[in-house]
Amino acid sequence: MRLYRLVVLAVLAGPLAACQTMTPEERRAADENTCAGYGFRRGTEAMARCMLDLELDRRAESRAFQIRSSSMMWSPMVVERRVIVERK
Repeated sequence: MRLYRLVVLAVLAGPLAACQTMTPEERRAADENTCAGYGFRRGTEAMARCMLDLELDRRAESRAFQIRSSSMMWSPMVVERRVIVERK
């Protein structure tokens, strides 16, 4: 029972953690740290390109998510009208 509660808690905590928003300054700092971790030096053109690529990837992922969400939300509706035919 305890394991079940931990699993439920982990499942519920995941989406809540994803809802946290970052300020533009925090996002830039995180991108800088990511690119520095890849080996780019701060203030170089390669670092700027790395940060631009991260932002473009983030925007592309956001557009893809919106497309997936809208296609699931507005799927075609099928309405059936059953006709019963009796022989006389």
